[in-house]
Amino acid sequence: MSLHRLLLVEDDTDMATMLAAYLQRQGLYVTLANSRASALAALKAGRVDLILLDVSLGDDDGVALCAEIRAAQDVPIIMVSALSADHQRMAGYEVGADDYIAKPFNPDLLLARIRAVLRRAGRAPSLSHRRRDGALTFQGWRYDARRDEVTAPGGWQVSLSSRETKLLRVFLANPLIPLTREEIAAALDDDEAAEGRAIDVLVGRLRNKTDPALIRTERGTGYVLTAEVTADEPA
Repeated sequence: MSLHRLLLVEDDTDMATMLAAYLQRQGLYVTLANSRASALAALKAGRVDLILLDVSLGDDDGVALCAEIRAAQDVPIIMVSALSADHQRMAGYEVGADDYIAKPFNPDLLLARIRAVLRRAGRAPSLSHRRRDGALTFQGWRYDARRDEVTAPGGWQVSLSSRETKLLRVFLANPLIPLTREEIAAALDDDEAAEGRAIDVLVGRLRNKTDPALIRTERGTGYVLTAEVTADEPA
């Protein structure tokens, strides 16, 4: 089973380093960000299962960043603040935070809260396609989310079934990250896909209709999209 991937957004370097070391010892994979820009870049770069977000980020506003992230995707967010007033908590909850913890905190308590939120959220939300209205490009291919259309490098349109398209979206949301068959089945929200070799058959069909080299088999794990994915800039 792959590690849960946590994004820690904290501009206090000492605090971030200490907390990341503790969480990694507890079996979490931690990526650090210290600003709005670096946090959004980390989210764009790959899968994140939970965000630990400090309210105070220097010149950036953690509450505003929470709202911005929540408008784009459903990844669980725990907000952290030195301010424990009720109105501070409500500000976080109103913009979509899943939980709130005040500094200073016991690391074991924070870990328990993280695990509780992860249990409630499950893995599927972090694996599902981010809510984008534009288009994604990957190794010469293009996926138009508005039209649900896939275009090959040569310019011709490729016809995919609804399940094949949904599978492609899962891979596009998690480029270069090995996904287990169980994670893929959960993201597809398809009980049938979790049985037997259904995922293997579905991946095989998607490979045949696109480029077999795009999706690599990871022995002992599952599958990985081998291409970088970029979002078209809005016009």
